[in-house]
Amino acid sequence: MKVLVTCPPMLGMKDQFLPYLESFDVDVTCAEVIQTLSEDELIKLLPEFDGWIIGDDPATKQVFEAGKKGNLKAAVKWGIGVDNVDFDACTELNIPIINTPDMFGKEVADIGVGYLIALARETFFIDREVRKGNWPKNRGISISEKTVGLVGYGDIGKNTAERLLALGMNVIVYDPAIKEVEDDRIKINTWPENLNECDFILFTCSLNKHNFHMLDSDILGLCKDGVRIINVARGPLIDEMALCQALKTGKVHSAALDVFEVEPLPMNSYLREHPLCIFGSHNSSNTSDAVERTNIVAIDRLVDFLGLKK
Repeated sequence: MKVLVTCPPMLGMKDQFLPYLESFDVDVTCAEVIQTLSEDELIKLLPEFDGWIIGDDPATKQVFEAGKKGNLKAAVKWGIGVDNVDFDACTELNIPIINTPDMFGKEVADIGVGYLIALARETFFIDREVRKGNWPKNRGISISEKTVGLVGYGDIGKNTAERLLALGMNVIVYDPAIKEVEDDRIKINTWPENLNECDFILFTCSLNKHNFHMLDSDILGLCKDGVRIINVARGPLIDEMALCQALKTGKVHSAALDVFEVEPLPMNSYLREHPLCIFGSHNSSNTSDAVERTNIVAIDRLVDFLGLKK
């Protein structure tokens, strides 16, 4: 059988996972990809494969239909986010599929809190200036007793809240699926209730049809002046045009974004010009430890679907 792998973090450790996957007597193709393959590329490529380990590629109904007309028998979405995958189409086409949930809560939380501290103290800006030969003395803000609006309280959100509380911060959770939490130090509000109390807004939620552009110009208007924005979830949660305008006016003090509406971030984006923005490369889950364990889980689930044995 033939297996296609299109997930960049997994591909970055192919020397580690290839021997394990090949031990099931499969022919593995590692796609040449920076972030995602296009829908057209996948429609042409996928029919020759029996199994597919998906990254953030457009795993649409059209893609799965093309695969089903060929050899495709099963797929696994590597990681936790599934907004790019048409699971309904897989059900309709009788293609077994699953993701790998609860793999990166600690790792993504670490990055989210790291970004928060960097925005508070402007360490990234100081670093850039020192490299230029300057010696800035930026006056940041203390984080103890500051308030974070934490959007999403799944595995990542819970791990993030744990770290924020340890730093002495106040946490307001926005998550329609959460009615109560075990820690009475955490407040639960309905979005965008009391958003004007938040010094930071940190996104850790999944993307769905209900929360596209949940942070837009209207919602930004409700925020505290000088709010700091962090997104380690999905780019389209934020209306980037509205964010750019809010950065220009100072309504938003600064932003740390690991994800974007278009990835990689376009060269002509205003975000690149703003001195108080930090960028990631959709990479907050990418540690060797987390990737290794997720690779094994993804492979095990795929070979189980395919009925393969060592």
